[in-house]
Amino acid sequence: MAARKSPNDVRVMTRVSTHPGEMLQAEFLQPLGLSASALARELGIPGNRITELIAGRRGMTADTALRLADKFETTPEFWMNLQALHDLTRAVVARNAA
Repeated sequence: MAARKSPNDVRVMTRVSTHPGEMLQAEFLQPLGLSASALARELGIPGNRITELIAGRRGMTADTALRLADKFETTPEFWMNLQALHDLTRAVVARNAA
């Protein structure tokens, strides 16, 4: 017998959660009027790391999470948790569609 799933259980989600790059763009870069290339320069990383992240073609890395946390006064866990939730919900939605 399977255990009942809590409403907070990721396995009951029906859509893929927000990618950390989308959150970065909408909640940090746009309000600050900061471009991806300007942010990359400030963080001391290649510009394509940020542009690929924003486009959803790249996942959050621990290194990028540390740098973003320092820059935006968040925590590295905030960024890594966004990525983990995105990955989990993408897998759940794909499994449920199969």
